[in-house]
Amino acid sequence: MTMTIEFRVATHADIPWLVDLVTRAYRGDASRKGWTTEADLLDGQRIDAERVEALIDAPQSVVVIARVNGNDIACAHVALEDGAGYFGMFSVEPETQGGGIGKAVLAEAERIAHSRWQAEVMRMTVIDVRDTLIAFYERRGYVRTGRYAPFPYGDERCGIPKRDDLRFEVLEKDLRHG
Repeated sequence: MTMTIEFRVATHADIPWLVDLVTRAYRGDASRKGWTTEADLLDGQRIDAERVEALIDAPQSVVVIARVNGNDIACAHVALEDGAGYFGMFSVEPETQGGGIGKAVLAEAERIAHSRWQAEVMRMTVIDVRDTLIAFYERRGYVRTGRYAPFPYGDERCGIPKRDDLRFEVLEKDLRHG
């Protein structure tokens, strides 16, 4: 069966679905159906409706939704921050992870950052103990920068940590060479 992927920009009407998807992709038992789960690292929410609304409304920011065979199935946030593209809120329906949808969403996000804002670099942050996820990005040209940002302990809008050694590592990819 051929997979047709189309992309569209999220609107306010998509907010409840986006919050639900991001939560199911990373938290709780539903997330264990895919390989991106953070359920062993964090409880609680991954994002809330107010944050998604802010991302949709922000200048130089877009939330993109991937539609596969007529069904919304994945999303990502793409923005211009400090002269670089920023990639986040990347989520794919857990039952469909591993089928190439994520690769297509990442490529579309890179295309948006480069074509819309002429970003030469795409940047993201990943919890540094997520070795499998970091390896996924490395296979797509991202490099570990050795730069870190603290995990927002105490801010339950970002989840409830199950361990005390979480931090984010900055990954980057040069977008100038395709």
